[in-house]
Amino acid sequence: MTKKQLPAAPAGRPCAGVTCEPLPSALDRWNGGLKAAASDDNTISVFDVIGQDYWGEGVTAKRIAGALRSMNGADVTVNINSPGGDMFEGLAIYNLLREYQGKVTVKVLGLAASAASIIAMAGDDIQIGRGAFLMIHNCWVVAIGNRHDFAAMVDYLEPFDNAMADIYAARSGLDSDAIKQMMDSETYIGGSDAIEKGLADGLLSSDSVTSDDESPAAALRKLDSLLAKANTPRSERRKLLKALTGNTPGAVTDPTGTPSAAEASPETLAKLDAALSGLVSACQ
Repeated sequence: MTKKQLPAAPAGRPCAGVTCEPLPSALDRWNGGLKAAASDDNTISVFDVIGQDYWGEGVTAKRIAGALRSMNGADVTVNINSPGGDMFEGLAIYNLLREYQGKVTVKVLGLAASAASIIAMAGDDIQIGRGAFLMIHNCWVVAIGNRHDFAAMVDYLEPFDNAMADIYAARSGLDSDAIKQMMDSETYIGGSDAIEKGLADGLLSSDSVTSDDESPAAALRKLDSLLAKANTPRSERRKLLKALTGNTPGAVTDPTGTPSAAEASPETLAKLDAALSGLVSACQ
């Protein structure tokens, strides 16, 4: 199947009061150190959360659109290792790749979870690592409002869930109801199983993927997830992480990979230690 035969995804967001974050379970499974062993000028790397995060980082439709314009219709390879994130941004990126005039080869190197799995579907050829995973589930959002807002949110989100199910079903040939059951169960699909189900076309060779230490950004996102599990308020988490990095995840190291001069204050470290200690106690 070519990407042009796939259905288009709905554009936009259900309402302004909705935000998206990576699912904590996907962050737990994400190895941010997995990268492509080789790449060229016609390669797009999706190695971060989907959508712009608190620090202004992440993989956005605007960034992908710019990269595709620079390739002028030439064949492109999209390498993916992402825990997902903003589903609506993922659908926008899927549409960009689906409409791109050149051939799109998708390579799932480690994890393509949630929004990243939708992006992965927009390939003319989808290759997946033997130890890699797709993860599909229903749209997962953070919303603010009263009871009427939350009741309306069910109706807002249903078309997006249905659209995702249609995309997975069109790509795989599986029954839409079977896809929806997998989405309801938050299903992780390994490399060989993804091929058997029609969600991928072939396995990557073992030398296509290289492993390195977790990137600073990936480590901080996992730390943020741990703090959330310890019931640390989001505003406090942002203050702690900002103090640790100086400003953004990228500030942990300079362009050469050398640790920056920014140091966290004893007060910041004490708060971080208290939050993580609370998590340890809760798990015992």
